[in-house]
Amino acid sequence: MTTLSTRVVLGPVGQIPPGEGRAFDLGGRMIAVFRLRSGTLRAVPAACPHAGGPLADGQIDDAVLICPLHLNTWDLATGCSRSGQPDLEVLDVWEEDGLIAVSALRG
Repeated sequence: MTTLSTRVVLGPVGQIPPGEGRAFDLGGRMIAVFRLRSGTLRAVPAACPHAGGPLADGQIDDAVLICPLHLNTWDLATGCSRSGQPDLEVLDVWEEDGLIAVSALRG
């Protein structure tokens, strides 16, 4: 079986204010996309692995995501936990002509 990556456009970058996140449905899989104050985009699964908290509602800075339920933390660039929880998958996300684009795997 070959797994390929395909580009999915989620919408305009402007729908995520700088310093905030939003949840998106990526083909039946919920992801959280964050727009850092620097303009950089980051994307991870939308649910906290600890208790399913809504990560898109978490607090962020240029390096860290904080879960809104229990204050668990992750490095936004690598997905590595800083609080002893399972690491998060980091998805490839970028801005393309003012739109949010993300890589999705297909089998």
